[in-house]
Amino acid sequence: MTASAERLKIIDSHFHLWDPAIQDLPWLAGLPALQHKYTIQELEAAYAEFDVDFLGGVYVEVDASDHELEDRLIYENTSDKILARMLRVRLSPYMRVPIIATGIREPLHIDSEPRGRCFERSFIEGLRAMAAKGLPFELCNRGDELGDMAKAFALVPETTVIIDHLGNVTGLDAESREALTAMAALPNAYIKISGDNPVNPDVVRFVMDTFAPTRLLYSSNWPVVNLNSTFAEHLQLMLDTFGADEDFFINNAVQAYGITLQ
Repeated sequence: MTASAERLKIIDSHFHLWDPAIQDLPWLAGLPALQHKYTIQELEAAYAEFDVDFLGGVYVEVDASDHELEDRLIYENTSDKILARMLRVRLSPYMRVPIIATGIREPLHIDSEPRGRCFERSFIEGLRAMAAKGLPFELCNRGDELGDMAKAFALVPETTVIIDHLGNVTGLDAESREALTAMAALPNAYIKISGDNPVNPDVVRFVMDTFAPTRLLYSSNWPVVNLNSTFAEHLQLMLDTFGADEDFFINNAVQAYGITLQ
């Protein structure tokens, strides 16, 4: 941790951009508050309300119906604030990965993904292929399956796995504690302090005690964070909790995603 008289620099390790006018996003059907266009310029404006230096961050796929269209749109977005791109691919040893992808996410939390997918041969072999190429995997799972994820990723410990939204656990029952502890034991596991709901301070404290400080990532989950909280409330909570921790706000994301800063 390094304190500085300068403004705190921030890398946001998880944000989304979309435009429902040209993209089909079926999961937005019941979420009218999110059914409009979100741009990187709006995210910059949100950070400008704070006395911080927003360096940019990591675009994460948006579960759109047309993945190739999403790939093209993010390719055509030339903002220098997009420092990494985690795009959607279904894992297999022969998967096609977009050339602009920093890594991939196969969303395991959605209804169309069967339970136990993480144990399928194609998934495990896909993880091995990713590790061989040095590509990180973005993990978004159902909270009650985090224990299964720990077992699956323990089979390929060389894979860099970046856990979204505190593993999506809803609380700190014995099963969640065991699963988070098992994930923390993986040699290349990072975890994001973010979520669709306001983060549970008890879960945050447990994760801070369980994961190495160099494995914790700041992320806003913008604009989804605004469903049940607000961007400003989440960022302020993170500033209050972590202070000027440069590992949390910058360095860990650089390491996890292989980001090169200018």
